[in-house]
Amino acid sequence: MKLPKQVKMVEVGPRDGLQNEEQPISVETRIALVDKLSASGLSVIEAGSFVSPKWVPQMAASEEVLAGIQRKDGVIYSALTPNLKGYERALEAKADEVAVFGAASEAFTQKNINCSIAESLERFRPLVEKAKQDAIPVRGYVSCVLGCPYEGDIDPAKVAEVSAALLEMGCYEISLGDTIGVGTPEAAKRMLEQVMARVPVEKLAVHFHDTYGQALANIYAALQMGVAVVDSAVAGLGGCPYARGASGNVASEDVLYMLNGLGIETGVDLQLLAEAGNFISEQLRRETNSRVAKALVPC
Repeated sequence: MKLPKQVKMVEVGPRDGLQNEEQPISVETRIALVDKLSASGLSVIEAGSFVSPKWVPQMAASEEVLAGIQRKDGVIYSALTPNLKGYERALEAKADEVAVFGAASEAFTQKNINCSIAESLERFRPLVEKAKQDAIPVRGYVSCVLGCPYEGDIDPAKVAEVSAALLEMGCYEISLGDTIGVGTPEAAKRMLEQVMARVPVEKLAVHFHDTYGQALANIYAALQMGVAVVDSAVAGLGGCPYARGASGNVASEDVLYMLNGLGIETGVDLQLLAEAGNFISEQLRRETNSRVAKALVPC
């Protein structure tokens, strides 16, 4: 299959990237990061998460973040909403889009949200129904699509089943996440083949972590199969708190450099994106995880 001419980059750094940081991150820093990402030309930015601050303290005050950002025309500011209460908070904060977070692993689902996959899907249903009434798009995440810290390899048929259920429920897009970053290109292709048998490729996104350094190769494999939506986190922020050794998301700068090299349009400015990544890395007092950002720094 030909590579897509255009790819939508979904920036998850302000939410998926920052939520696992040990150090406190001020609301002002989070706002500044979102604004810098907006300036780079990204069209979708996951700005926060409306979960209990008890469980994810770094995402506390997401209302303040959404209230403080300089909203740019044409940019979608989204938020993770695990339940109806979270959705209502996101709606009040004027999130343009919300996301629900499922998994293809029974063990991971039990450890993460203390219920079965089937029960988790039922919990999402009233949220999706309410979002339909409010004309708010809902995105569905499926985690552990290529491996689980508890179960090991995941059957692609299970990924397809959960993805199809989210689509049927009303999610407009399904993001397939290699949460612990163990996937390889052939495994990604096998998984996508089964999912695409039940979910149209134009409804799919990929979300690869880079634990074993395979994320860009996996994205390229997905592009070859027609996937045209890619999740990433600036500076390679993130990780999985449930998986030992799981590093962050693939760096947005590295993804953009590859897409530019393939002649694929994104509308994103690499230099401005790298500056956003360098900003948050400085705030976190560590080096960026993006190899491209490091290479762009003048000697």
